[in-house]
Amino acid sequence: MMTEHEPESPEDKLSRSVDRQARRKLKARRDGRRSVWFGLGMFGLIGWSIAIPTLAGIALGLWIDRRWPGPVSWTLTLLFVGVTLGCINAWRWIDKERQ
Repeated sequence: MMTEHEPESPEDKLSRSVDRQARRKLKARRDGRRSVWFGLGMFGLIGWSIAIPTLAGIALGLWIDRRWPGPVSWTLTLLFVGVTLGCINAWRWIDKERQ
């Protein structure tokens, strides 16, 4: 049995990795194939996860531009930030679902 301070052996790492993969495979077999509706739902979820931060960035940028006009377009800046955050969020959803 390992204590907190002992490093994990390569055999233990391999054993945990194989166990994790075997559990995922069994779960996939038990769940069966996912339907078309699941794919469409995931597609919609990904779309909204990008659209909401983008729209929030546009709204905040418009408010800042109206309140404090200046040489920088906060609408465009926050649009870019919203799209970036939305894409990161979508990537996390896809990565989580893939695992």
